[in-house]
Amino acid sequence: MFSRSRILSALTALALVPASLAADDAIAGMKKGTPDLKAAGALAFGPDGVLFIADAPNATIHAVATGDTKSAGVKSISIPKIDELVGGLAGTTGSDIIINDLKVNPVSGNVYLSTASGKGPGAKAMIVKIGADGKASEVSLKDVMHASVRLANAGKTAAITSMAYHKGDLYVAGLTTEAWASNLKMIPFPFSEASTKGTGVEIYHGAHGAYETKSPVQTFMAYEIAGQTHLLASYVCTPLVKFPVAELKKSDKVRGTTIAELGNRNRPLDIIAFKKDGKDYALISNSARGVMKVSLDGVEKIESITARVNGTAGLKYDSIKELDGTSQLDKLNETMAVVIRKTDKGTSLETVTLP
Repeated sequence: MFSRSRILSALTALALVPASLAADDAIAGMKKGTPDLKAAGALAFGPDGVLFIADAPNATIHAVATGDTKSAGVKSISIPKIDELVGGLAGTTGSDIIINDLKVNPVSGNVYLSTASGKGPGAKAMIVKIGADGKASEVSLKDVMHASVRLANAGKTAAITSMAYHKGDLYVAGLTTEAWASNLKMIPFPFSEASTKGTGVEIYHGAHGAYETKSPVQTFMAYEIAGQTHLLASYVCTPLVKFPVAELKKSDKVRGTTIAELGNRNRPLDIIAFKKDGKDYALISNSARGVMKVSLDGVEKIESITARVNGTAGLKYDSIKELDGTSQLDKLNETMAVVIRKTDKGTSLETVTLP
């Protein structure tokens, strides 16, 4: 007969199996080495601290095992001049720094930035991590566990505009060389030899009064609607469109449902979903129209916009004036977000309460 201690030991070992398997799955197919990163653009986090980095000029996505898999206890951060802090790491000044994206590691709470020092083809790509103490450090990509996937039919411009990871798939937006240039790709992770041709997408652009296939998705997020995964995507001038993932997976051309027209002469910069007082919202930062808090009530049954719109239409929103100047944003937890804001005092990185 087994002793009580042996039974407890066996049960303990079994309890540990799922976590270890998940960690092994996350680095399956990876190899140790240094990814050939020419430029650092859009970011996304996968399981167990895996960071996806878009290298748009090379139409390549790198998956890097950061090893950042324990909670860092991040509660609040305030860095008044984040560009100067990053510039110091790069051996230059803040005016020479471009921050391309911001993502929070959902496991640790640490903040990651994709940056460039300098402009043009000679700009140096750098990934920066900011911890709970507000200190910044360069993320070394030398001799790390990594994997890469090269995108098929990528366009020469805007090859990768935004990324999101959800339930085992990495979703990638950008332009291709296909007739329907605007494209959404679904790439299983760990990466495999599966096709990365993706799906051409068409939308009705209310401000333009026309169906369009050439304009790329600027920013998007995965969101569950009536138990089905959708991508909520925003475009220049500024339609918000939903795409059912099931449709994207089974067809090479899909027309989205335009659920809001948020105003022309504007470019969306970033989008997240959050819950407030039991209701769902999208928070969208924009180039010319500030930060919008869009109510997602009724998103499952709203009729598509299919006629020209003067002004706004569809889902309702509020402008969040206290977040004016926000370019990048991501959720820290259920009540807080991390934002990059430009004010008359400079460019800051800070935590804010979700509105």
